[in-house]
Amino acid sequence: MNTAYHPGSLAVQEREGVRDLADHVGRSIAPGIRPVAAAFLEAQPMLAIGAADGAGRVWSTLLTGAPGFVRATGPHTVLVAAALPEGTPDGAPVGTLALDPRTRRRLRLNGIARAGARGFTIEAEQVFSNCPKYLQKRELYGSDPAHRPEAGAVRHGEALTPGQMRRIRAADTFLVSTAAPDGVDTSHRGGNPGFVRVSGPRELSWRDYPGNAMFLTLGNLESDGRAGLLFLDWETGSTLRLSGLAHTEYGPEGRVTRFRVARVVEDPAGSPLRWSPPEFSPANPATP
Repeated sequence: MNTAYHPGSLAVQEREGVRDLADHVGRSIAPGIRPVAAAFLEAQPMLAIGAADGAGRVWSTLLTGAPGFVRATGPHTVLVAAALPEGTPDGAPVGTLALDPRTRRRLRLNGIARAGARGFTIEAEQVFSNCPKYLQKRELYGSDPAHRPEAGAVRHGEALTPGQMRRIRAADTFLVSTAAPDGVDTSHRGGNPGFVRVSGPRELSWRDYPGNAMFLTLGNLESDGRAGLLFLDWETGSTLRLSGLAHTEYGPEGRVTRFRVARVVEDPAGSPLRWSPPEFSPANPATP
């Protein structure tokens, strides 16, 4: 049995009949940071990080900086030249995702975050790459030189506004952070616009498309329903973060994850990065 998986992921793998494949793929999960992973991290201008706040709510947050703001300082340590997301306790488990739309590459790194004088470090416990499926290709136009984080008022709520619901329905990508018995994980979900369904101001759902058979996200939800979603407006830099509870249903439509919103944070100046319109992944299923 591959010790990379906890009982929640193992239960989903058994249910879907992919235990052997998952065991094979799980061998790619390493505790250390290989040179190719270190080089990839150092080239990225953004990093998504998932963590639970002091109240136990899980959030997914976008951090940005000049390439090199995330860099490996040893085989098991990463330095991030940014502050821990607000409310994240020092020493908390975190799950990070370095995603490069330019190359459709992504790297997940999970571990323990500790605040320091120059930002925070992550003591890596799990490091692994994912395939490019459902990842839309985008070119980086650059950073907005007029970007001022204080310029836009951050909006807080407990339900989605009509404008936020329209934004989610038009999304082709979001990031999802989930809590596990042994830490936190951040993953990517992508598809054609409309792949996320909004049935009300507090209810979202999406189909779980075939992936690498690990079922880390669904396995976490099997054990602990807390989740945080991050929607990025690639052209304006606005971010929409949701925290709530999720569960997966298995039925005629396949696997469908349903998310109930508990908290909403919209930041019009969430990111200074500006990206091109997408070149959609050829793996995206047609949206009904």
